[in-house]
Amino acid sequence: MKQKKKAKKQILALLLACLSLLLCGCKIGNADVVLTTNLSDDEVFCIGKKTVSIAEAKVYLCNYQNIYGSAYGLNLWENDSHKEELQQYVKDVALSEMTRIVTMAQLAREKDIALTGEEQILVEQAAEAYYDSLTEAELDYMNVRQSTIESLYEDYMLARKVYDTLTEGVNQEVSDDEARVMEASVIYVKDRNRAAEVLNQLNSGRDYLVVAADYNETAESDMTFGRGTLPPEVDKVAFQMEDGQVSECISTDDGYYFLQCVNKYNQELTDSNKSRIVRKREQEAFDAEYDAFVANLSSDLNENVWKELKLQTDGSITTNSYFTVFERYFGTGK
Repeated sequence: MKQKKKAKKQILALLLACLSLLLCGCKIGNADVVLTTNLSDDEVFCIGKKTVSIAEAKVYLCNYQNIYGSAYGLNLWENDSHKEELQQYVKDVALSEMTRIVTMAQLAREKDIALTGEEQILVEQAAEAYYDSLTEAELDYMNVRQSTIESLYEDYMLARKVYDTLTEGVNQEVSDDEARVMEASVIYVKDRNRAAEVLNQLNSGRDYLVVAADYNETAESDMTFGRGTLPPEVDKVAFQMEDGQVSECISTDDGYYFLQCVNKYNQELTDSNKSRIVRKREQEAFDAEYDAFVANLSSDLNENVWKELKLQTDGSITTNSYFTVFERYFGTGK
């Protein structure tokens, strides 16, 4: 029993540490959301022309508390010592996602992007399906109407449509060379004298892997990587190597590298990397328009209301299907 409790604490601590790295305050584009007390007691925030109510915010909060409140079969809300920290994380995620969707929906309207008749019908059907899934306890806590869910789903769909519209012209072609992923054994040392020792060892004919085991200062010597993963000086050498070849000492600003090429072209990972590169291009194309739109967009957060808003984690709130219901009707998008 003690071992199980200890494992729960370790998992929770690890999850919170990792998740906390993903957030650095609520932003729209590159701008912070401004704290204010000018909104009413049932309004959480306002961005541009759109004000979000407590009821709307609770839809996101309830779902995220259950999406992030369990891991590896554990109910993370049972750990009282980390409950406050987890609650703050859930609120941060919910606020970040809400502001993003609201802003994207306004950008869609700015560009005269609207739902088709068929999409509007699907929004209504999805809203009805999600609303009907809520228990009495959840409806009582959220104080939400089916029409509110419809409005939220409309914004969610508009956000998807504006992203698709702004990225439809992005070049989908990626060459094998640009996407190439290779495998190599890497020796990295920070000190110039140690680099000289490594070079002497390799030049004397000592086995590369033995030298790597003795000198490498990273956690793992075996690496799989694409262009841009390692410093440019290393990239330049690495992607000209043949299988089995060992490099000379490569000097960079942060230390010294030696490589042994294991596989200069991993076909499966290269194909996967092509998709990642296209997604990056799309994101960059979207961000250019999105950041320009939000540059002068007003944003206000009702600090007092948001601070006092508490999650209900006694087990009576179990809904976690808000996003999956939407995907059931509209698919996962790009």
